[in-house]
Amino acid sequence: MTLKQLEAFYWAATCASFAVAAERLHLSVSSLSKRIAELEEGLGLSLFDRSGHKAVLTDAGQRLLPQARDLLASAEQIRASLAQSTGLSGRCRFGVGELTALTWLPRLIRGVRAAYPDLVLEPYVDIGQVLEQRVADGELDFAVIAGRSSRPNIASTAIGQAEFSWVAAPAVLDGATRMTPALLERLPLVTLPAGAGTTRIIDDWLAGREAGGERLCCNNWGAVVGLLIEGTGVGLLPSHWAGALQAEGSLRVLDGDRPLAALPYAFQYRRDDARPLVGKLRAEVQAAADFAAPCRIP
Repeated sequence: MTLKQLEAFYWAATCASFAVAAERLHLSVSSLSKRIAELEEGLGLSLFDRSGHKAVLTDAGQRLLPQARDLLASAEQIRASLAQSTGLSGRCRFGVGELTALTWLPRLIRGVRAAYPDLVLEPYVDIGQVLEQRVADGELDFAVIAGRSSRPNIASTAIGQAEFSWVAAPAVLDGATRMTPALLERLPLVTLPAGAGTTRIIDDWLAGREAGGERLCCNNWGAVVGLLIEGTGVGLLPSHWAGALQAEGSLRVLDGDRPLAALPYAFQYRRDDARPLVGKLRAEVQAAADFAAPCRIP
């Protein structure tokens, strides 16, 4: 039994597929499978039931899983304590929402590349619901997502928050200056899809109010801004962005009888990931995060 065999087993058992586990370990699927087969042969036990469409853990595999996790975590601690270099190398895949991508992602990448020039960064942009699932499946090393995760295997560290304001084009407001349920009855709500963090802000604001009307969902902030400027409906934008568009006359910021709640963001990662990469990248994210940075719309 070797650490490489246990590593292959552990990630194959906890990732979405053998292919994802192999990619995470920089192996081919055949090499990953070979290591697992060698471990099974050495133990004299089958760790995976391969009779179905997808390999699943046997009873022996279930018993080995927590022991493998603890052994790998201890091995990682030993490596970290004896390492002569504090640098990072290899590849880091991580996820961010579009607001992060439009504001402080370039600053993060610049800082990480300066600190760890041998580390290759691969950022992915999507809504939080998708990114959280990819972290859980082992496809991403971490993600910056609105809110804390409710999954027991995902840890969340707060890194900042974003403020939002209601806006609409002056031409469709007919002199209105306040955001009301009546306005939503008259104008479509232009917003991101349900899996985005802004949905919870809207739902919180609507709680206890009788407001119907149409929702026009679009998964791109730039398109949402364009639709709002063209007078398609009413929506919310990051407050500093909304203020800049009001200053140029494209949109009007609407007052409300109660303010929109701030949207907290968190650095999310798998609790079983003990690599130094996670801790060091979390520190870089905390240093770079600035949701009030100027938005860069292509």
